[in-house]
Amino acid sequence: MSKKLRWGVLSTANIGLKKVLPAMQQGQFSTVEALASRDLAKSRQVADSLGIPKAYGSYEELLADPDIDAVYNPLPNQLHVPWTIRAAEAGKHVLCEKPISLTVAEAETLLGVQARTGVKIGEAFMIRSYLQWLRLHELLYEGRIGELRSIMGFFSYFNADPANIRNQVECGGGALMDIGCYLIHASRHAFGEEPTRVVGLIDRDPEMKIDRLTSGMLDFRRGQSIFTCSTQLVPYQRIHFLGTRGRIEIEIPFNSPKDRPTRIFIDDGGELFGSGITTETFPVCDQYTLQGDAFSQAVLESGEVPVPLEDAIKNMAVIEAIFKSASSGQWEQPKQTTL
Repeated sequence: MSKKLRWGVLSTANIGLKKVLPAMQQGQFSTVEALASRDLAKSRQVADSLGIPKAYGSYEELLADPDIDAVYNPLPNQLHVPWTIRAAEAGKHVLCEKPISLTVAEAETLLGVQARTGVKIGEAFMIRSYLQWLRLHELLYEGRIGELRSIMGFFSYFNADPANIRNQVECGGGALMDIGCYLIHASRHAFGEEPTRVVGLIDRDPEMKIDRLTSGMLDFRRGQSIFTCSTQLVPYQRIHFLGTRGRIEIEIPFNSPKDRPTRIFIDDGGELFGSGITTETFPVCDQYTLQGDAFSQAVLESGEVPVPLEDAIKNMAVIEAIFKSASSGQWEQPKQTTL
């Protein structure tokens, strides 16, 4: 296939400039054709530096461009839904950064928009298209570790800057929304079902009020998942999948490097010193290139995007229930949807 999906990007957010856009430009099925910000001079400067042909001084101008097929939305969390709606109503498919929204109710408004406009709306969990995660699901399906019963995950970094939007409550900041969402998403898909109830424990920053240390437990029909995430701890990430006959560990599960191979470890449980561990290594590639291509190919071939809107809403329901549990001190059920 020679045709590529033509992308436009809303904002000059760092995740786009440093990670997603350069990667998408290397895609087999994607090309970045336009960039928009509220400052035309900045937009032009950034577009030139990345080799993007068009630059706009407003989001509205980009959405009006008939030569743009799809929009990548990396705006602050509170702007995800409003601008996803605007893009969809302009006839553009939308890949929106995670989390899809601030609340389940807000996310559910996108269902009607998607149905009315006929575009595809997806959430940007790049791990769903990445090699080590695809291999994980193969191994689980094959029964390599027996029956999956437990997942343990950890994800942290240190950022105490009040000016950073990740530390602003009104922007949907905090550990659970920013990085805990990955651990929830990974758990739901490994078990292949939704948790029946969850419990959460949150420590909030006394000045910024965002959750800086959050732990959760998800109770699934087939097993349990526990995780901790933090925006004010030493940078670290790891996730383990434990079954009745073995264990799989992903070494760098989320911020997978684009300049070196990645690894997973498969432990047959023979003994505790690691003699039963085999290592699988995956070639150098960029997970954001794979994400862009997977979404683009789904649009071009009328398939399903890696993380459709319905899935994004279910992930948001778990996030919301963990926040509720942290306040109530009790187990909470994620909101049931008719999806």
